[in-house]
Amino acid sequence: MKHQVLAGTAGTFALALLVTGCGGSPVAGSAPEANADATAVYDRINSLSGQEREAELTELAEEEGQLTVYTSNTDMEAIIAGFEEEYDIDVELTRGNSETVLQKLLTEGSAGKLKVDFVDNNANELNIMADQGFLYDYESEYRDAVRQDGQMDGWTSHYFNAFVVGWNTDKVEATDLPKEIKDFADPKWKGLISLELSDIDWYAAVSTYYLDRGMSEQEVDRMWAGIAANASVEKGHSTMGDMLSAGKLDIALSIYQHTVDGASADNGAPVAWNPDGQHVEPVVVRPNGAGLMSAAEHPAAAMLFMDYVLSEGQQTIADVHRIPTVEGVPSPIDEVETIGVPEEEMTGDRYEYWDDKYRDLVGG
Repeated sequence: MKHQVLAGTAGTFALALLVTGCGGSPVAGSAPEANADATAVYDRINSLSGQEREAELTELAEEEGQLTVYTSNTDMEAIIAGFEEEYDIDVELTRGNSETVLQKLLTEGSAGKLKVDFVDNNANELNIMADQGFLYDYESEYRDAVRQDGQMDGWTSHYFNAFVVGWNTDKVEATDLPKEIKDFADPKWKGLISLELSDIDWYAAVSTYYLDRGMSEQEVDRMWAGIAANASVEKGHSTMGDMLSAGKLDIALSIYQHTVDGASADNGAPVAWNPDGQHVEPVVVRPNGAGLMSAAEHPAAAMLFMDYVLSEGQQTIADVHRIPTVEGVPSPIDEVETIGVPEEEMTGDRYEYWDDKYRDLVGG
C-alpha cells in the first residue's frame, strides 16, 4: 500500500461555491465525463448476484490489480490491509481531511487529471460529489444490508460518526455534568468547555433538536451565545482529542465517540463519554461513506473494495471503535438514543444559513 497525506483545507461551503453558481449550474470543479469502460463494468456487475457476481467481480478486479483511494478516514489503513491480504490488488491511498480530499478531487476533475477510483469521505462532501456527477451507482446485497439511513443517493455509508460530549475523568466527575447540552450555557461552565471550529452539521442538528422541542429561535440563539461565552474554540477533532486526553481541555462538546473510546481503550487515557450509560444528550449521528468514481480506471477493484468494506470491513470498523452501518454488527451506540443530522438543512441556502451562524458564533 502506497500512502500519501494531504495538507491544507478550505471551508466546505466555499468548496460548494466552486462547483455551483448562483443559479446552481457548475462553474468550476465539474466532473470529467464518465469512463465508458468503467460504467460498462459497473452495469455488468450491478446486474449480477450471488456466487456469479462474486466470481466475475473478483476475476476482473485482480486482472486490474490496482486501486486508488482518496479518504478522510484516519482508520482506512486497517481496512486496506485486510483487503490487500485477501486479494491480489495493490492499493494507493491518499488521505487528508474531508474538505482537502474534496478540493483535490475538484481540482483534478477540472484539469482532466482525475486518477481516483474510490472516494471515502463525510456526507456533505460526498453529496457535492454526487450532485456533480463524480459518482456512479452501486448495487449489491451488501448495500441492501446497510441501515436505510446509510443508503444515500450516489454513495453508501459504511460507518457513522457520533458527536458526543466527552470529558477528562481526572478533572470532571460524570455526576457533575448536566443532562443536556443546553445546560452548558450556565456561567458555571465558563472556561471548562470547548467547541470545534467546523462542526456546522452538529450545530444545525442540536439547534433543530431544540427547535423541534418547542424552543424559539431566540431562545436557541441565547443558548448558543451562553455556551460560546463559556467555551474555547479548537480546530480539528484529533487535536481536541489529544488535548482532552492530556487534561488541557476539561470537556469537549462535539468530540467524536471513536476518538474518546479509542483513547480510553487503546491508550488508557482518562476520558469518557458514556460511563455506565450516563451521557449528555443529544448524541448526534452523521453518516460517512464512500462512492465509486464514474471515471475510474479500476472500476472492478473499486467495486470489490466497496463489497469488502461493507462485509469483512465492518468488523474492522467496529474494532477501531467506530460505528458500523450494516445491521447486526455490534455498535458502541446500540443502547444510546441518537438524532441524525437533518439532511434538508445541509444543502443550498440552508447550509449557508447554518454555516454563517456557526462561524459568527465561534469566530471562524
